[in-house]
Order: sequence, then structure tokens, then C-alpha cells
Amino acid sequence: MSSYSSLASGMFKRWRVRLNFDFWTLGSLLIAAIVLLPVFAVIVLAMFPTENIWPHLMDTVLPGYIRTTLWLMLGVCVGTFIIGTGTAWLVSMCRFPGRGVFEWALLIPLAMPAYVVAYVYTDLLEFSGPIQSMLRDTFGWRTPRDYWFPDIRSLGGAITMMVLVLYPYVYLLSRAAFMEQSVTMLEASRTLGCSPWQSFVRVGLPIARPSIVVGVILALMEALNDFGTVDYFAVRTLTAGIFNVWLHMRNLGGGAQIAVVLLIFIVVLILIERMARRKKRYHTATRSTPPVRIQLKGWKAWGAVIVCSLPILFGIVIPGGQLVIYSLSHYEASWAAGFPIYARNSLMLSAIAAAIAVALGLFLAYAGRLGRGALLTGCLRMVSLGYAVPGAVLAVGILFPFGYFDNFVDGLMREYFGVSTGLLLSGTVFILIYAYVARFLALSYGTMEAGLTRIRPNLDGAARTLGRTPSGVLRDVHVPILRGSLGTAAILVFVDTMKELPATLVLRPFNFDTLATHVYQYAKDEQIELAALGSLSIVLVGLIPTLLLSYTISQSRSGGNTP
Repeated sequence: MSSYSSLASGMFKRWRVRLNFDFWTLGSLLIAAIVLLPVFAVIVLAMFPTENIWPHLMDTVLPGYIRTTLWLMLGVCVGTFIIGTGTAWLVSMCRFPGRGVFEWALLIPLAMPAYVVAYVYTDLLEFSGPIQSMLRDTFGWRTPRDYWFPDIRSLGGAITMMVLVLYPYVYLLSRAAFMEQSVTMLEASRTLGCSPWQSFVRVGLPIARPSIVVGVILALMEALNDFGTVDYFAVRTLTAGIFNVWLHMRNLGGGAQIAVVLLIFIVVLILIERMARRKKRYHTATRSTPPVRIQLKGWKAWGAVIVCSLPILFGIVIPGGQLVIYSLSHYEASWAAGFPIYARNSLMLSAIAAAIAVALGLFLAYAGRLGRGALLTGCLRMVSLGYAVPGAVLAVGILFPFGYFDNFVDGLMREYFGVSTGLLLSGTVFILIYAYVARFLALSYGTMEAGLTRIRPNLDGAARTLGRTPSGVLRDVHVPILRGSLGTAAILVFVDTMKELPATLVLRPFNFDTLATHVYQYAKDEQIELAALGSLSIVLVGLIPTLLLSYTISQSRSGGNTP
């Protein structure tokens, strides 16, 4: 018997060594399982629906959903690429009036949720809005047949709204890539007869391509997650289709099947992003001197000013100014409409989700620092995928397993005790916070991982020689050093939770609203004035990390030429 026990013990030790199976790996595996539970639930529900309407979806609405989604992605891809790379090249490689301001101001539209911008511009540009009313009064027009005006509530309108707020993803990564490019390569292209434009197209753009691709992929993921804009504009994308089939047709299985199609889109984008990151190692662009910026003069300088001003004007100044006007003129009505309650709910949920996500993100990042076994590495990669899953998909995947659990417990209590427990988890604040943490944990983990990489490993070794356990090293050494990273991660999760609409709209408890759902409901009822105060609050909260990021970029300029 002892020989068998020793053999089993030896096999367990070898298995444990091979997989690095310990407390940190086990905890990481558990967290990864919690984060990916909704995704697995969606796949299972789609494969084994109660009522299989997949043939009906294929014959009717699904091709239209896919076609519209592809057109939306193409439009967002082209728009964010042109604006993001164009403005990034101008502020990185050229000198013109206001360049230093544009360098950080071009990031500010990122604070604007796309659905808020859509509500504002619809109110301004629709038939009864101030712009068309002014045109009719000026030229004597009476009906829409007397003149042509672009329809804001269309696929093109949705693409425009998303491009205005998503181009900063491409701008940020493109600018970083341009600033890191070798000066000698650019100078060599100029000596060979290339104009500044030809140097950009033939040298600068190909070298920065991996970073640009990553930025475009991030923008496309955000576009696929959007529900408020496409729903308000009646654009039939896959995300809108999930809500339509699930809530209007009352078919959860059909909604899950459309969610799986949307997941396929996300997986393809992730694979493209991974390929772009791998290719980046072939484009080494280390430079020791700052770029020699091209001095623009005359009409070229003013052209650069206009090009950089338009995204800021249409992305933040006009919608933000209109929200301020609406908020001031309808402040009392907005406040009486329940704004304090919705603001309190949003702040509470965001704070709780941020605290949990930061704690779990710190645990995962430190687990990755302690060991790099195959199992642990796989767990960390799976957790990082959570942010790519759209909120609508998470909502479908969360309700299915938790609803099954509630019904199972209720059935047991009815059978053995004659008592109905009802819904214990579904339709509660708990399930809403779970959705937030599962979706935004990747933000916290990424920030913590970046912070830990800046801490020298010899500090860990010194603390361990003084008798500290791994947990003690984390508590006494790393946490005090990581205060900045902890705060940054908390802010990022807090802000994204405040803006999250699809998951909140579906999973919130009965008669429980946040600022995001409050804005959505009033905008849907064509009462944008009453939604302005809530929209402005979301934007102001979103400005915090955006301004911090802008400030960090402006302070990190090393030896660049003055504007």
C-alpha cells in the first residue's frame, strides 16, 4: 500500500511541477472560469436551444444583420483609419500653429459615448431640428420634397457618430508608432527624392501598420458592442438583432445563436490583432533622436489646423456644448425626473465593480509574475478576452446559467419545504456587478501587469529572504508601489461601467435605472433635453481618464521640437 501511495504522490508532484499548479494558479483558473462562463453558456444555449429557429433566422433576418454589420465595420474602419492616422502624422511629424494643443486635445472625443453623440446630433439635424428649420425659413422651403438633406437616422449616420468618438484609438497608437520610427529611415527617403507625403505613404505608414491595425481593431470591437446608437437609428446590426430576437420575439435560444455569430466576428478581430502584434517585432524602429518635424507654412499650415480641428469640433465641442445648453435650460426638470437616484445607482455600481475588478486584476497580475506555466498563461489569456465580448452577448450568457440555478433552487425548496425562493440572483444588483467585472476585468489586469513589470524582481527576492511569503511580498512591497496603477485601473473600470448600456439595459433589477439607461429611455422617447444632464454627467466622468492620458502623453515627450 505504501508503494502505491508513494507512486501516486510522485505522479502528483510531477503533474504539479509540470503545470505549476498552486494557490495562485488555482485562483487564476477560477477567475478565468467565472469570466468565461457567459461565453460558454451562450455557445451551449445556441447549440441546444429550446426552440430551434436557426433555419428561420437564416432565411429571414440573419443575412441582413450580417450585411449591415459588415458595412458598419467597413465604414468605421475607413473613417477611424483616415482621421486617426492623418492627425497622428500631422502632430508627430509636422510643425504648425497649435500643434501642442492638438496633440492632447485629439484624444478628448474618446470621453463621448457614441449613443450620446447620436442623440445630440439627431436633435440638431432631424427635420424639426434647428438646422433644417433655419434652412426652410431662409430659403422658403416647406416640405422634405423641396430640398435634400442627409438622413441622420441611417447606417451612414451611425458610422459617422461612431467614427467621431472612436478614431482616438487609432490616433493614439498611430502617434506612438510614428514617434518611435527611425529618423534615419525617414531622412533617407527624403534624400532619395520622396516628398513628405510620399515618405508618409511609402515609409511611415507601412512601418506603423501593426499599431494602426491594433487601433482599428479596438475601434471595431467598440462599434460591435454599441447598442444605443444602432437602436436609436434603427440600424439592424447583429447587436440589435440579439435584442430583437430575444426580447421582442421572446426566443432566448435565437438570441444566443445570433450572439454566437457576433462572437465569431470578435474572434476574427482578435486573431487579426494578435497577428498584427506578432508582426510588430519585424518593424524595429528604435531611435535616439527626436523627429525633425516639417515646418508647414501658409495654406498648408492652416490646412493642418483645420484637419486637426474638425474631429475635435464635431466630436466634443458641438455635442458637449449642446448638452451644456440643454442641461442648464432644463436643469430643474431633469433633476426632478430622478437624476439623483440614477446618479447614485451608477456611482454605487461603478465603485463596487471597480473595487472588485482591481482586486482580481491585482491577483491575476501577481500570479503571472510568480510563474509562467502553461496552465497559468492560458488562464491569463482567457481573462484578457473578456473585454472583447460585447455587453449584449454577456447579458445572454449570464441570464441562462443564473436563471437555471434560480429555478433549480426554487424547485428543490418547493419539493422539500413547500417554500418558493423565487429569483435569488437573476434580476438583482449582484448579477449586474458580475457582468461589469467579467467585461472590464481585462482593463484592470492589463494596468496591474504593466505596473508590476516596472518593479525590479530583486525586490521580491530581498523580501523573500527576510521571511515574507508571496502574499506578504504583495501586501508589503508591491501594493504600496502600485498605488498609481491601482488608481488608474479603478478609474478605467469605473468610467467604462458608467457608460455601459447593453448589459445594464437587460440585467438591471426591476424599476432600477442607471444614468446610461436613464439617458437611453428619455432619448428613445424623443426627450433629449431631459436626458442631457445624465449624458453630460457620463461625459464629464469619462473626461477624467481621457485628460489623464492626454497629460501623460504631453509630459512624456522626450526632446521633441517645440510647436
